Amino acid sequence: MANIQIRKYQDDDAEVVKELFTLGMSEHVPSSFMHMLKQPPTQMVLMCMFCALMASSKSFLLPILAVTLLLAGARQVVVYMFNRYIDYSLRKDLSNIGDTYLQQKDSCFWVAESDGRVVGTVSCLPAERVPGCLELKRMSVRRSYRGMGIAKALCRTVADFTRERGYAAVVLYTSVVQTDAQKLYEHMGYEKMREFLVPEVVAKVMNFTLFEYRLDLQRDRKTD
Repeated sequence: MANIQIRKYQDDDAEVVKELFTLGMSEHVPSSFMHMLKQPPTQMVLMCMFCALMASSKSFLLPILAVTLLLAGARQVVVYMFNRYIDYSLRKDLSNIGDTYLQQKDSCFWVAESDGRVVGTVSCLPAERVPGCLELKRMSVRRSYRGMGIAKALCRTVADFTRERGYAAVVLYTSVVQTDAQKLYEHMGYEKMREFLVPEVVAKVMNFTLFEYRLDLQRDRKTD
């Protein structure tokens, strides 16, 4: 991990941080779409539509066209869901990172910098759902810089910050489609505590599950 420096966020980092967050979230659209296609209700709807149109039209063209249009519409729904979350986040905590993370107690935002370029981000703040813990948020590493240990270093930064302030654990939330993130967190010593559906109609239809992970800082864990 040569030439990588982790430092606190500065106001000049605002645009690149938002860019990294937007790109990172947008990467999950294809895997989320595939996840939706694997759900039994989705497959049943597609099959029923194809068979009904096939029987009524006596042609392959109409059912194939209808299924194709339905799939295109479904993908746009997934895109809409992610864009909505991105817009919400950019208007909420990422609209003024300094006020949200640097001016509040037991909160912080860091960036990973390589040769003067910001290539990763992470933050933490007191967890609303789990009293006595800090929550790791906004973890993102630019695609071309992955596999260099940057994400692990950012995780350790949050763990050290949390330990220094006397909190018992770090918690975080990730989704069912973020399999690489799950592997990273588990490697870093996080344990999956529970899973739950996103409370939106589209997410429920997609069976879009969130996982809560927890890193107990009172245990003596050693990670690479």
